[in-house]
Amino acid sequence: MTEVVRTAVRVEGIVQGVGFRPFVYSLATGLGLGGLVGNDVDGVFAEVEGPPAAVREFLRSLEQNAPPLARIERITATDMAPAGTASFRIVASGPAGPRRTLVAADTATCADCLRELADPADRRFGYPFINCTNCGPRFTIVRDVPYDRPLTTMAGFAMCAQCAAEYDDPADRRFHAQPVCCPECGPQLALRDPAGRVRARAGESLDGAAALLREGRIVAVKGLGGYHLAADASCEQAVAALRDRKHREDKPFAVLAADLAAARRLCAIDQAAAGLLTSQARPIVLLPRLPSADVASATAPGNRDLGIMLPYSPLHHLLATAAACPLVLTSGNVSDEPIAYRDADALSRLGPIADAFLTHDRAIHVRTDDSVARVFRGRPMLLRRSRGCAPEPVAVHAGFPRPVLACGAELKNTFCLAKEHHAFVSQHIGDLENAETLRSFTEGIEHFRRLFDIAPQVVAHDLHPEYLSTKYALELDDVDLVGVQHHHAHIASCLADNGADGSNPVIGVAFDGTGYGSDATIWGGEFLVADCADFTRAGHLAPVPMPGGAAAIRQPWRMAAAYLDAACPGTPAASLGVGQRNEARWAAVVAMARQRVNSPLTSSAGRLFDAVAAILGVRDAVNYEGQAAIELEQLADPAERGAYRAGIEATQPFRVHGGDLVRGAVDDLAAGVPGAVIAARFHNGVAALVEEGCLLLRERHGLDTVALSGGVFQNVLLLSAAVARLEARGFTVLVHSRVPCNDGGISLGQAVVAAARDRR
Repeated sequence: MTEVVRTAVRVEGIVQGVGFRPFVYSLATGLGLGGLVGNDVDGVFAEVEGPPAAVREFLRSLEQNAPPLARIERITATDMAPAGTASFRIVASGPAGPRRTLVAADTATCADCLRELADPADRRFGYPFINCTNCGPRFTIVRDVPYDRPLTTMAGFAMCAQCAAEYDDPADRRFHAQPVCCPECGPQLALRDPAGRVRARAGESLDGAAALLREGRIVAVKGLGGYHLAADASCEQAVAALRDRKHREDKPFAVLAADLAAARRLCAIDQAAAGLLTSQARPIVLLPRLPSADVASATAPGNRDLGIMLPYSPLHHLLATAAACPLVLTSGNVSDEPIAYRDADALSRLGPIADAFLTHDRAIHVRTDDSVARVFRGRPMLLRRSRGCAPEPVAVHAGFPRPVLACGAELKNTFCLAKEHHAFVSQHIGDLENAETLRSFTEGIEHFRRLFDIAPQVVAHDLHPEYLSTKYALELDDVDLVGVQHHHAHIASCLADNGADGSNPVIGVAFDGTGYGSDATIWGGEFLVADCADFTRAGHLAPVPMPGGAAAIRQPWRMAAAYLDAACPGTPAASLGVGQRNEARWAAVVAMARQRVNSPLTSSAGRLFDAVAAILGVRDAVNYEGQAAIELEQLADPAERGAYRAGIEATQPFRVHGGDLVRGAVDDLAAGVPGAVIAARFHNGVAALVEEGCLLLRERHGLDTVALSGGVFQNVLLLSAAVARLEARGFTVLVHSRVPCNDGGISLGQAVVAAARDRR
């Protein structure tokens, strides 16, 4: 008699919404096994029965041949008594118990669906909502888990007979694909005017939108995670009108290219960049612009790079092809507001901007902006982690003894909910100064708590008492609060991003614009000796006044005045362009700084960049965060190898005199050295002071690993120079990849600091 065994199998990870049950069904039936498979709150469960060799092959193939979107974390197998089951079936999902399943991110349209989309003989030809188990919306349509159609925003679309047959056919690619639909039963396009009146439907609406774009009009387009504003990127008038209506003076716009070949006509794209552009996440990728690129100058003014994205939904593929030109595709909002994602809100807020709305009737449950990335040394470097990445967790091997909520920072906010070995960093939320963004923050926390069944017992927050994220944390009841210093969170985030357990101290260099220090002053040019539980401030840039406080962030010339007064006291303001341009207020601002009237001291590296940018005439006032530093990087000559030197006081903590770099720039400016050379020498000087500070800390503490974090290290010119110098000195250098080095990564750092302290 043939031996028969039965095995219970549990699969954990990202295994719902990715075709895992159909895969298990096909695998089991192909091996002649009986049993069952289903979803529950822990992931996927299965029971297989048959000959021992077939069961062993099933377990082997389960891990090695999983669907492309699956991310298996653990498979457990337990022997059971045979039940005499000969057939295999998919069973209903089980809702009970604490949830440990993961939710997949939204995924770009797969090659199979694109072939059907372009095939006139296919019933889904030209249908803008085509999807299957290997692609399509996931996170943005999920209302709850387990991931089944009734718990998504597809619940209201009853399948037609043909779709139902595909859904029930184990041999079909759409077998148990939850968003499955077609032109007969699925969402429908509509082209509306700014008042919301329907002007066209279905294919005519797409053609109408493309025609408007070719005429130089602005069209609001409903995507996966919210609305975009689209315009012909090659049309100066259209892009200028979009800037004017959106109140976005200078910040670069992203550009949608129809395919990789079209993107190569705009930017220099190497193999790593091509891989990132065509990845399942489909982020916006910052790339060097070609001189021949056919894009309006207003698309990315004063910037050598373009943010390029490829279509990630069928609608975007169809629109890019029909428009037959590169498209500006920017967040559907007025500057500083969150992206619009509800239809009525979009009509209200975007009506004064858009000439038409290309919309549809599938609801978006979670507002999710596009992710933004670049390539650094052949690896992705995320600058904004959102659509295509969230809510997939960051694995933290040291784990979380108790569930944690980390509330993040004020700007570029994300939050993080964590339990066991998973840190669920949210999609990009934005700047919490906006009331709608704050509502998105609080609603997002509740959604993540429900999806991942996390009831936080520990809540981590920034030390800044006026951050709205901090105030939110302080108002919570029955939790243990953990205040985490801003720059310590940056370094902990970098350690977690690199898979380090954070138990051994490293040299942490955290350079950014502002962060509340543990001494209640404004930090931002920090050298820390840190592990995940604690840190020592081992060095920093010498503090200078910020005349006018926050006004000095918006007006970099004020930082120029403060640095020049401190570093070049004998230099007449009238001898410099920045002094001439701001002559009427110069003396008053210098007096304010000297007398410390509304002039808090700061060690910020970001403010040092601002000062040099203003001195070189790059920018006296900014229209968006970090603009002066970004444009200073754009000015710098990458071939220049000279560097200004900054003196270091070998105190405890040591002090680096950033004013020495300012003095070097002023001397070169007086000598007629070109601005591009001065900007490069300044960048190289900052890289040199990073190197020298780390050498001093190695001598003092015997440490050989350096973690670089903070928004200043988004500057690739600086990052490249600093890493090269440190590696030449024998340091192991950790930089960000999976989470941003800017404040978008703060919540992850707060979470791992809270966990490390909990363990201690």
